Amino acid sequence: MTYVDGFLCPVKPGRKADYLEMAKMAAPLFIEYGATRVVETWNDDLMVGKTNDFRTAVIAEEGEDVVFSWIEWPDKATRDKGWETMMKDERMKGPEDNPMAGARMIYGGYSVILDQSA
Repeated sequence: MTYVDGFLCPVKPGRKADYLEMAKMAAPLFIEYGATRVVETWNDDLMVGKTNDFRTAVIAEEGEDVVFSWIEWPDKATRDKGWETMMKDERMKGPEDNPMAGARMIYGGYSVILDQSA
């Protein structure tokens, strides 16, 4: 059964191109380690909530953008093994001046309970 890792992360002001470059470097590695799909999305229409929203969830600062991303895996076992192996891979070392505010990133693994297409 498909397993999904979901991510929500603030990106520092003016760093969209840097983030995309980093994502383009990492995506093939996820595929190499067993992921079936990597999706990166850039904020376009974020609603402001009364209690919480995407920006407040990651404590986005003035000028920061919010990235919503997910990685699909064939199953949780492949995901667990992929992450374990990938985190030892030197190619996964991020840039010194990381474009995202990783300390405020939120993420988690999800079991798919519904997947419907047109």
